[in-house]
Amino acid sequence: MSISALKDYIEENKQVWHSPFHGINHWDNVWMNGQEIGWAVDADMEVVEYFSYLHDCQRWSEGSDWLHGPRAAQFAHENRELFDLSSSQFKDLIGAVAGHTKLQPGCKAGENPTIAACWDADRLDIWRVGYAVDPRYLFTERAKDLADLMPDGRYMTMDEIFEMRGLA
Repeated sequence: MSISALKDYIEENKQVWHSPFHGINHWDNVWMNGQEIGWAVDADMEVVEYFSYLHDCQRWSEGSDWLHGPRAAQFAHENRELFDLSSSQFKDLIGAVAGHTKLQPGCKAGENPTIAACWDADRLDIWRVGYAVDPRYLFTERAKDLADLMPDGRYMTMDEIFEMRGLA
């Protein structure tokens, strides 16, 4: 199995796929952010990619739904065959997914570069629901650097950031 098997399953079985706030467009943004952060912190990129497409798949609403992370972790356990990951990779994925809604910098899980990259990749996309990215809630220096490049909390593609900074 591969990431495409998970994405196909979610698209076919979960309404959230089409959500304007928590669906495929957000998940693609999380994966894009995850690549930028993950390579910088030597994260396990397979776990980061699976996280990107799994973390919100069990949302029941667009508003506050604090248990969607643990539900997504339970979904992963119940559908283990969709994840082409080793046992240790799967453990990191479950930790990242289950904890992404509540845990803050300073927690032990955030010391794991893979889990930190997952959480930061999601948090850098918070602009889509009307919040500015707050670096105090980020775990990695790379994500904090990226947040500083987002004027007034507005999302910018990496190409726009590089162009703005004269790096393109």
